[in-house]
Amino acid sequence: MTDELDPRTPVFIGVGQASERLDDSGYAALSPMDLGGKALGAAIADAQARGDVAGAIDVLAAIRQFEISTPAAVAPFGRADNPPRAIARRVGANPARAILEYVGGQGPQKLVGELAQEIADGRADMAAIVGAEAISTTLSLAAKGEKPDWREEIGGQLEDRGFGMKGLLDQTLVAHGVRGAIPVYALMENARRSVLGRWLEEHRGHMAELFAPFTKVAAGNPHAASPQEKSADAIATPTQRNRIVAEPYTKDMIARDQVNQAAAIVIASAGKARELGIPPGRWVHIHAATDAKEASVLHRADLHLAQSAVDCANAALEIAGIAQGEVDHFDIYSCFPIPVSNLIEAMGIAPDDPRGLTLTGGLPYFGGAGNNYSAHAIAEAVARCRNQPGSTAMVVANGGFMSKYACGIYSTEAADWSRERVRTCPDQPDGVESLDSYSGPATIETYTIQHGREGASGTIVARIPGGQRVAAVPADADALSLLEGGEPFGLSVTIAMADGKNVFRHAGPQAPQG
Repeated sequence: MTDELDPRTPVFIGVGQASERLDDSGYAALSPMDLGGKALGAAIADAQARGDVAGAIDVLAAIRQFEISTPAAVAPFGRADNPPRAIARRVGANPARAILEYVGGQGPQKLVGELAQEIADGRADMAAIVGAEAISTTLSLAAKGEKPDWREEIGGQLEDRGFGMKGLLDQTLVAHGVRGAIPVYALMENARRSVLGRWLEEHRGHMAELFAPFTKVAAGNPHAASPQEKSADAIATPTQRNRIVAEPYTKDMIARDQVNQAAAIVIASAGKARELGIPPGRWVHIHAATDAKEASVLHRADLHLAQSAVDCANAALEIAGIAQGEVDHFDIYSCFPIPVSNLIEAMGIAPDDPRGLTLTGGLPYFGGAGNNYSAHAIAEAVARCRNQPGSTAMVVANGGFMSKYACGIYSTEAADWSRERVRTCPDQPDGVESLDSYSGPATIETYTIQHGREGASGTIVARIPGGQRVAAVPADADALSLLEGGEPFGLSVTIAMADGKNVFRHAGPQAPQG
């Protein structure tokens, strides 16, 4: 069948991963660029080519490291001015085109679709995607007062796509204490709990039961940052180590960003793969690659849902011509429980589906390798497909706050690229208006309490009589206590402005506003 393939058909030819833990016997405190080089070298070797794969790479896309992912971010030990070319030169590659991708966990999977289409259309013969994080090493060295010089002046062409963060997070949430992924996801998770009618501890148990099987996969993965199997009870129970970070999440339920991990993917045209003598048994075909974008958090019709994820996954299945029941291997992005639950409930997949929901061990246990996690998932998917020829793998990647999605379906079975294989789904429209400032009655829709060094701080999202959403913080300890009880949904509050913020006080029971 490979001899009959159109030579422009894009195929995975190599995948590679690199990692190191602080307690590894061979720990070398590698920089992100060094880790990325190791992963790309491993991907090139994985192709088992007779020819020069590195020299044939004409496009190399690098995933943006966390320490260069926001305008205010600082790389404490310095950075490469051209990350894709810094990694490329470590393997002897000199691509004509170097890309530094947007921020977001969807990046590697979205790039698969984009670059595969470039190959299919004849604009490239071979492309590589690579990303790396050395956050664990950075924190360890900084704590010891060490400061290696990781600066690299490479120069050369670079297509820097910027941060791509516009429209992800409503600024009124930031103004009311919700400044990162953890509290945003906590707000959405509690909204889901409210809809399901679960008590706080009950819901925490369900989340832990969802994630406990992930830890078993992580325990068997040599690249996992935390390779320990854990029980659902251990994940759900707050302890000094497993503290509540933001209600309802314990530390063991959130993505682990302290990792030293890198992953790389190499895609080639079938013609180039043949030319380089890459055995057809190494080829894995791209049957579908889709992406989608959600409305900003406060503007979604339902705070507990991300319809874009469902649309993205369903579109991939449609393009591949299969049903979810025909997928053999899943990796569903698991930075928190709700992205997993959101998707599997809509697709009719049970939390304890025997196929499993992760190939790596998931972001809290394998590790949340910055924006690059899904490259690890794709690497594992390719390995599963090779080990079980004819099987099908599905990778679902998530960026932002269930904001940007990408999905891929892969198999050793050949894919016909004379028809549609890549699709961008329509953006989800705004469903609800939000207000930055408001005074008057409102009803609590969701909440979270963040626990930090300075104590507990609460934030609510409330609906006002006209149906708009507004964020607010407790006016005093009595208002915070409404949240500490764990069941404030539907409570009537009065909101007023104070010190430039919306603050709320309890105003007695009231039916929820639509």
